[in-house]
Amino acid sequence: MVRKVFSTQPMCVVFRVDASTEIGTGHVMRCLTLADALTRVGADCHFICRNHIGNMNDYIRQRGYPVYELTSSDATPVDASKAELQHEHWLQVPWADDAAQSYDVMQRERICADWLVLDHYALDARWQRAMKPTFERLMVIDDLADREHVADLLLDQNLGRAAADYDGLVPESCIRLIGPQYAMLRPEFAQWRSYSLKRRQNPELKHILVTMGGVDKDNFTGRVLDALARMDPPSDMRIHVVLGERAPSLKQVRQQAKAMAHMSVSIHVNVENMAQMMSESDLVIGAAGSTSWERCCLGVPSVLMAVADNQRKVCDELSAQKAALTICNAKAVETELLYVLSRIMRNRSILFTLSDRSKRITSGNGTEQVVEQLKRIYKGPIKYE
Repeated sequence: MVRKVFSTQPMCVVFRVDASTEIGTGHVMRCLTLADALTRVGADCHFICRNHIGNMNDYIRQRGYPVYELTSSDATPVDASKAELQHEHWLQVPWADDAAQSYDVMQRERICADWLVLDHYALDARWQRAMKPTFERLMVIDDLADREHVADLLLDQNLGRAAADYDGLVPESCIRLIGPQYAMLRPEFAQWRSYSLKRRQNPELKHILVTMGGVDKDNFTGRVLDALARMDPPSDMRIHVVLGERAPSLKQVRQQAKAMAHMSVSIHVNVENMAQMMSESDLVIGAAGSTSWERCCLGVPSVLMAVADNQRKVCDELSAQKAALTICNAKAVETELLYVLSRIMRNRSILFTLSDRSKRITSGNGTEQVVEQLKRIYKGPIKYE
């Protein structure tokens, strides 16, 4: 009698994701959050990443994951005039070359992924179909709903997104996880939530955290500091600035902070305690990227800016729900920020309202829900005895 059984081999998960000066760090960071959660339940995780300027490949390795690096030197130069996707230039090579290189990695390393997790605006169903022999199931992490996928599972964690936005873009059988309740946050955010919410019952404005993204290629951090330098702050106000070590403007920002002698400004690079820093802040001035959901989990009042086109919807949705104040005019950051801060200084109850509205957006357990879905769909490689 032939008996069908499931293998006891660990679930193999391969991530295809990039970071660069243009892409930023957010895509890699949320994939690492998912990889950590999967590793805790026994999965074996690998990363395929291109060696863009500003990549995080060494950082991923430091976190304990193998990185198979794709190079652009042996790929065909990309022809921007033939691009079919808005963000296709992010890849810096044609999608077919990227697929061929990624396929070669999987073949060379003898990896057949139980799950391939794709988090990349420059790749769509064409790449996914070319890679199909290398994986059993496909998860796509997206924010745009602007291209076709052949996914088994799709995650779009953005506020205001509807499952119907992906009608015609994914197979009918695709499971869609939509909304910030599925935002993949590291466990410490849920752990700090209670403390953070409790300290907002009597709002103050003494500690401001500035976090415009790990790369912040256009140096919005410097513009925020320009605005803060024009304030007449209370003597006990503290400004904390977070940047990545590869931020092009890091040296300039450090010099700028040093020159602000009339207030306390500290620069923090590659922080590992962001949940604590946010929880101990009275206000965050930040980019409207994936860290928006971290701030919502902690109920931290925020002033948001869209530093990239794909962040505008996040700004609009959080503003509409009165869960954040937003600065819409990138050309007038300094003026608008000073106006917003003066409003808050005159009326601290604004901070309470922002906290109360934002804490309802997500409770911080999205990663666990995503992992449960991956485990539920995954049945393990089948063998016969």
